[in-house]
This record gives sequence, C-alpha cells and structure tokens, in this order.
Amino acid sequence: MAAIKRRDTGPERAIRTLLHAAGRRYRVDLRLDLPGGRPRPDIAFTRARVAVFIDGCFWHCCPQHGRRPQVNADYWALKLERNVARDRAADEALLSAGWAVVRIWEHEAPDEAVARIASALDARRGS
Repeated sequence: MAAIKRRDTGPERAIRTLLHAAGRRYRVDLRLDLPGGRPRPDIAFTRARVAVFIDGCFWHCCPQHGRRPQVNADYWALKLERNVARDRAADEALLSAGWAVVRIWEHEAPDEAVARIASALDARRGS
C-alpha cells in the first residue's frame, strides 16, 4: 500500500497536460480547509472554485470496472466503502462551501475529461 501514489498518476498527468496546453491554470493536490472537512482535490481551480477529482476504478468502486477482491474480502469491502463515503463527504463539504465538483473516472478519455472540466469552468465564469 505504501507504493500506491496519491498524486501524479498517469490519468492525472494526461489530463493536467491537456489542461495546461489549453491555457488553463490550476493548483495540484491543494488541501482546502472548509467547515465540512478538508478535501484534497487532484486539480483545483481556485478562482473559479472548481474541484476536480480523478478517481481510480478500483479504489473508488467504479460501476463499470470496479471489482471486489475475493482474498481478504471483509477488509477490502470496508476499505472501499470508507473511500466512497469519504468521496461523498468531500463533495458535500465542497458544494456547501460554494465549489463545483467534477469527478472523473480513470478510464475516461483525457480529452473528454478536459471537455467536461472546461464546461464546468465556463459555467462558473459565466454565472
């Protein structure tokens, strides 16, 4: 478990590269101290108040690709349920503080993910 990276994963780097090439500037792995918690979005657009999370299919129980390990099933079921609960708590804290939340699965194409992020940014800047 110590070898599992918290940031700079392949999907994160691919999306950040495309965002940077499009002229979008962001903060990486920024801890936000909010009244409802302290979420750490993978990418944060502080001025527009948009938080982006790039979730791994295994760790965040993707409905398409997530699978439950059969070895030590009780441990993993509890661990993965806590991850999903932490995701929902982070979403609630961010939304109640006025942030927009974009969640992207690791299996999504980076260009489609960047398009979703750009539309969220444009919607925030337009309002």
